[in-house]
Amino acid sequence: ITDGVFSMRGDHAPVDRIAELCGKYDPRFARGCLLVVDDSHGVGGFGTTGRGTEEVTGGRADVLVGTLGKAMGVNGGYIATAAPLIRWLREKNPFYIYSNPIAPGEAAAALAALELIRGGEGVALLSHLRAVTQRFREGLVRLGFETIPGQHPVVPLLVRDTERTAALVAFLRENGVLATGLNYPVVPRGEQLIRFQVSADHTDADIDAVLSVLSRFK
Repeated sequence: ITDGVFSMRGDHAPVDRIAELCGKYDPRFARGCLLVVDDSHGVGGFGTTGRGTEEVTGGRADVLVGTLGKAMGVNGGYIATAAPLIRWLREKNPFYIYSNPIAPGEAAAALAALELIRGGEGVALLSHLRAVTQRFREGLVRLGFETIPGQHPVVPLLVRDTERTAALVAFLRENGVLATGLNYPVVPRGEQLIRFQVSADHTDADIDAVLSVLSRFK
């Protein structure tokens, strides 16, 4: 069981390598060795066509779990897997049996978002998202800040100090930038960071404005 994209830093699991290990050890288990991936932060915003960590790594999960609350912007979630397992979950899973379904309007909105992601407009938006994300990452490095490489629009600025993280969050807010500071115990000691979330609605000018604010932080 693994996340596809790890939400604090935007790095992703090597789903292809994990899938290979599951295949290797599958015969040793009476019920097999299934790979379950929660790609809530991947599907819709990661990969050339938004298909998430599976697309980026080329690996395939046996059970793919996700939410409609990230890229698609509505309540709800989903499980994608083989039909026999879906039937079993519908009969045996108390979280499904004793929960209420999402409203028809939310289901329609999720379908509309999915159609957008799958079409030409979605591919163009994802391409723009990767470009502005890369612009932001390169800008952080140019200013001397520590980040990690990657394509995911969650971009961490590693501060590694609680007081300085709080000071930077406050400085950003005072200058019109909303960003989340993460300290222990949310992240390990020594890995305190600012979590930036880049959006396809952001422009080059937006990115440059944030970098300009960061350049003035002492």
